[in-house]
Amino acid sequence: MKTRWMIRLCVVMGALLTAVAWAQELREVDYAKSGVRFVGKQMGVPAEGAFRRFTARVAFDPARPEQGRAEVEIDVGSATVGDPEADAELKRKAWFDTAHHPTAKFVSTGFRKISEGRYEATGKLTIKGRTRDVVVNFTAKPASPGLELSGTLPIKRLDYGVGEGIWADTDTVANEVEIRFRLVLGPLR
Repeated sequence: MKTRWMIRLCVVMGALLTAVAWAQELREVDYAKSGVRFVGKQMGVPAEGAFRRFTARVAFDPARPEQGRAEVEIDVGSATVGDPEADAELKRKAWFDTAHHPTAKFVSTGFRKISEGRYEATGKLTIKGRTRDVVVNFTAKPASPGLELSGTLPIKRLDYGVGEGIWADTDTVANEVEIRFRLVLGPLR
């Protein structure tokens, strides 16, 4: 009986310590200056869109990148390519299937410095319930009063089941998609 109580206490304490660590190191995100876009090709022509809604929890210090952490959650139903008919199509089962998978999520597993101002984040990307290991290359530069992180994440959409059925033809819609982001962060707390 005492063993179960101790295990529960340890689990609760661990969760509280994790929450406290995140709270002390999180940088506030300026969503008005931040964004997440995607670029691919349709019939060989570049096609670009954006996600209008996302949330990010970032703890990153360029002086100590190995201690960085990030979680980004994207409302895939907010995807837009600037055409209402195409935007509605993106929500359907063949594309993002927002009825069953309303969000995509990136969770970092590590950060490292590549060169001055350039970094790499490894992590797990989940889209439509499919999770893959990914590597995100980004730059970090001062942005008054905090930091700007800008980078790219190349993915293959079919690895995540995005654009299934008739849309799986890569001559029509390329398999390669580049996710581009800009996060403007406040100072370390």
